[in-house]
Amino acid sequence: MRRRIAVVGAGPAGLTFARVLHRHDHPVTVLERDAAADARPPGGTLDLHEGLGQRALAKAGLLAEFQVLSRPEGQAMRILDVDGTVLRDWRPRPDERANPEIDRGQLRDLLLGPLDVRWGHGVTRAAPGSGGGTAVHFADGREETFDLVVGADGAWSRVRPAVSPVTPRYTGVTMVESSLDDVDARHPDLARLVGDGSVAVHGVNRALVAQRNSGGHVKVYAQFRAPLDRHTRVGPADVEAVRSELLTLFEGWAPHVLDLLRHGTAFARHPLHALPASHTWAHVPGVTLLGDAAHLMPPLGAGANLAMLEAAELAESVAAGPEDLDESVRAFEQRMWARAGRWAQITTAGLERLVSPDPREALALFDRVQPS
Repeated sequence: MRRRIAVVGAGPAGLTFARVLHRHDHPVTVLERDAAADARPPGGTLDLHEGLGQRALAKAGLLAEFQVLSRPEGQAMRILDVDGTVLRDWRPRPDERANPEIDRGQLRDLLLGPLDVRWGHGVTRAAPGSGGGTAVHFADGREETFDLVVGADGAWSRVRPAVSPVTPRYTGVTMVESSLDDVDARHPDLARLVGDGSVAVHGVNRALVAQRNSGGHVKVYAQFRAPLDRHTRVGPADVEAVRSELLTLFEGWAPHVLDLLRHGTAFARHPLHALPASHTWAHVPGVTLLGDAAHLMPPLGAGANLAMLEAAELAESVAAGPEDLDESVRAFEQRMWARAGRWAQITTAGLERLVSPDPREALALFDRVQPS
């Protein structure tokens, strides 16, 4: 008997889960609060690791299509001192495909494929029933019951309270995101600075990272340690005020590095939050979590990769048709917690070193992860 399965959230985790089930001819309901796939900007670029995100795409039958869309050259990484001195300049080999980049929007469209998503279905909570099944409550007052509800609805998950009272905590680091469009034509000097991949500059308790996306688009990320309530007086709509605030914060850095901020077209502030690395929960029949909903961690390249792989693995377990769906989910959670816990510790320690009182910590981390 096919079970009624719902996944809340149409991000990389939710769509991977649904796409693998679709490949196995198992029906699944995808619930997403956004009104449409293009209701908001999809974000920047992701590096999908061979043993994680790429493995998930292989399980979905999409690896070959990913390889056509991805940018292996995007793995390049340049590290600068705050005075503009090049400290490291790593470029991938022509056959290097360990962590190729893909724009989030391209990945979303690849995963969507034939899936039928219920757009505009905001979920307010999930309520496991004593007699089996979990009721999903919607913002418009309706509710619907499923045999299994998978919460893949991100950092501030509405499904998480069904299994855990834990909420994300501020890491002490805030990130302000900006963008450069048509960079090769409009800002050729900055295009050369960023190169085919990324450039990072690390100072005392702050960092500036620029990452090339496709189509001449560059994302710029200013990161700094500050109390959560600092830098909140200026709203993101006041672009020039935010720009002035950032230029003051990074005062003294090389002028051509600060041009990444001077030419930014818009700004969005993101205080970085994380769940405890040890986050688990007492198993609750009829509901589970994936990705950031389960193990939100600092954004150092692991989160989406882990989310996609665990989504694919859970989908395969569901599609295998075990008589006891609940035991299958329980076993999956145990595997997920062990792997995610290790990565949460790695990324938490990584953030401490990348935005550190001693910028040499960031360089040492780069040399360990990506030797020259």
